[in-house]
Amino acid sequence: MQYTTLNNGIQMPLLGFGTYGVNRVDTLLAAIDCGYRLFDTAQMYGNEKEVGIAIREAITKRGIKREEFFITTKLSSNMSFEGAKKGIESSLKALDLGYIDLLLIHEPYAQAKDMYRAMQEAYKEGKIKALGISSFTPKVFSEFMKSCEVLPAVNQCETHIYYQQRALIEAMKPYKTILESWSPFVAGKSGFFDNPILVQIAQKYNKNVAQVALRFLVQQGIVAIPKASNPKHMQENIAIFDFSLSVADMKAIRSLDTNKTQFSWGY
Repeated sequence: MQYTTLNNGIQMPLLGFGTYGVNRVDTLLAAIDCGYRLFDTAQMYGNEKEVGIAIREAITKRGIKREEFFITTKLSSNMSFEGAKKGIESSLKALDLGYIDLLLIHEPYAQAKDMYRAMQEAYKEGKIKALGISSFTPKVFSEFMKSCEVLPAVNQCETHIYYQQRALIEAMKPYKTILESWSPFVAGKSGFFDNPILVQIAQKYNKNVAQVALRFLVQQGIVAIPKASNPKHMQENIAIFDFSLSVADMKAIRSLDTNKTQFSWGY
């Protein structure tokens, strides 16, 4: 596994496991056995408890240290300052892992600044190791940063070959905020798995389309959190650190950028 260093000095794996729709502990344990240590959950997913159970079992029965795991969760509703404080405690209790490695605001909610104040308080108390946001566009991100005492370390956004978020990356550079990709496979939309450019590059490296798409992201320092329920796909998705895309390959994939969301509810 390769890592990126966040703007507060914490190390975060470049590849993780997305848990949206994953509620089975055995599936999570299979991902751990494949080598995943970054797990991304959220209050909205309703599986924080199961993620916690799987991690604790890996610690007690597989001998993996808590410090090796990087657990992300998200406050998934518009909350007041006090509401966010309660929400943080709720996630801490559900996960039952001692602390949260990264806590995000799930969307740019109307009360996001109040929520973030509560997050900063928990961060200073050591309950959270890093803070972040999700789906904040360049304009919203830049405005939000004016009110932050602790700079967001991560902005988790729709990022993939068709929506490469170049403007957002530039907006975040001065703050060293890392981009994290949700839905790196575009949920299979827009002919993703049959894209001729990806297919050709995949054949060149004896890899599959998903692996090339993930490599394109992590090679730029973008964290990716693909989801998989099939152990074979889990293993394939994590096997992207034994090759590098050439400059020409990267340029070819960049040409696929439409700079538009591929989801009807995209931000």
